[in-house]
Amino acid sequence: MNPLVEAINAAKESVDIAIFRFDRKEIEHAMVNAVSRGVHVRALIAFTNRDGEKRLRDLEARLLKAGVTVARTSDDLVRYHAKYVIIDRRELFLLAFNFTYLDIDQSRSFGIITRNQKMVEEASRLFAMDVKRQPYTAALDCLIVSPANAREALAGFIKGAERQLYIYDPCISDPAMIRALVERKKSGIEVKVLGRLTRSSTTIEVAKLHEMRLHTRMILRDGRHAFVGSQSLRAMELDRRREVGIVFEDAAITGSIAKTFRDDWKKAEEAKLKKAETDTPTAQMAKKVAKAVVKDLPDMMPLVETTLEEMGSNGVEMVLNAEELQDSVRDAVKHAVKSAVKDAVAAEAAPAEQ
Repeated sequence: MNPLVEAINAAKESVDIAIFRFDRKEIEHAMVNAVSRGVHVRALIAFTNRDGEKRLRDLEARLLKAGVTVARTSDDLVRYHAKYVIIDRRELFLLAFNFTYLDIDQSRSFGIITRNQKMVEEASRLFAMDVKRQPYTAALDCLIVSPANAREALAGFIKGAERQLYIYDPCISDPAMIRALVERKKSGIEVKVLGRLTRSSTTIEVAKLHEMRLHTRMILRDGRHAFVGSQSLRAMELDRRREVGIVFEDAAITGSIAKTFRDDWKKAEEAKLKKAETDTPTAQMAKKVAKAVVKDLPDMMPLVETTLEEMGSNGVEMVLNAEELQDSVRDAVKHAVKSAVKDAVAAEAAPAEQ
């Protein structure tokens, strides 16, 4: 059985859950059953997400009908993206994934369970502040909360590396964080990233997770200390969204994470090598052209993030499908490049003017 479902089923007094995306029926049933046993169940549900707001409102209605105490997050931040559960104020489930079939069954992600009393108490205080829509000030260094202390804490965590940094991150784009990683690499630290780095670097090793969707944010430092949470090393997630993660030291857990990372890295490298061996000369030339084009472009991420934020603040209702948007942009770029190549080939083949 799902460990989270087991924990909710075993709850005696209270269950507090922060939700950004949700479609797991077994977790919903466990919450409803807990209410029937007299457990006080509170759900803090995001006021919005990118393309599932109706699902959030439907979830609110179902939970309210079942007797769950429901609160909606404020709209003071761009997103409330945190995912965590507190059982009886004694046990914290801090998750990098959402309560969805896609994240739990089909994606690489991590969740940490802790009974550290200080950490549980601080997470409970954060939950209470967000339920009441009151400002939160971080009071515990190992609980990483955006935007309260995430930037400073994660920068310090990276700079503290003495030997090695293994990172899972779907999108690293914050300039200061990238500079910190490059500095560590130049100091002789091994830096490997499974995911994406938006600014090209000749020093940091980056690979794409193979045969699996990536939905976790994790930094393993020197094989001993780890960060697991919901925030990528992006300005938006560090400074303008509610994200939550933890830093911890546990030999068994960090050892397991390290093995998983090394296995994933090996598969990614093997896939990259196999692809390189099967690339045709034309495909290789196309890649070189694409890299040259991208290299001359400015970083797009700040522009995209700012545009989305401004549109949202102006009251523009947007329903964006990430995959559809990605495909549309890819097709537009492909068409532009194809036209440019066609013109170049035609010009090269045309006889010179006499």
